[in-house]
Amino acid sequence: MHESLRIVVVAPDLAVEDPADDHAISQAERSRSLRIGLLENGFNLVAVLPADVFLQERINQLQPDLIIVDAESEARDALEHVVMATRDARRPIVMFTNNNDTSQVRHAVASGVTAYIVAGLSSERIRPILDVAMARFQHEQALRQELADTKTELKDRKTIDRAKGLLMQRQNLNEQQAFDKLRKTAMDKGLKLADVAQRMLDVADLLA
Repeated sequence: MHESLRIVVVAPDLAVEDPADDHAISQAERSRSLRIGLLENGFNLVAVLPADVFLQERINQLQPDLIIVDAESEARDALEHVVMATRDARRPIVMFTNNNDTSQVRHAVASGVTAYIVAGLSSERIRPILDVAMARFQHEQALRQELADTKTELKDRKTIDRAKGLLMQRQNLNEQQAFDKLRKTAMDKGLKLADVAQRMLDVADLLA
């Protein structure tokens, strides 16, 4: 449900100190339109935060499902704060900007931005943009998990092979007998096969 999606917007203060600063006024209006669009589309806007050194702590407290970076001239600095704040717990990051300079896109994507949207603040565009961003993030997370599982599986297999080799050498067993012994020990102790193999190798290293 979109209503349960918790969103944090990282953006500069809407206050405009100089009434003659047309750029600041335009940026404030654009940022205000984004927030109104989120609410109109039924999203749960839990907070609007500045990009400062306290951002990581605040994000950890709020635990949002998605982070929107709303910035222009200071977009790179804001993005770096967000990336640092989410490095331990990845979240989808959507960047909205009216800056037509696309030189930052490559850096933004490499830093972890899920979607980089230029001049995309019309209310009817917000929901599909965030839907696609969430779907892409979930797909990328699944690929990362699959890669991590594969690496773990290969590491476990090497550990088990080393333990089998140790048993074959020291107890004069063939490969199947060594494997059966490892498996029986794992079952008896309620441990994973790879954990038993690693413990055996650790003991062997201590006694070497």
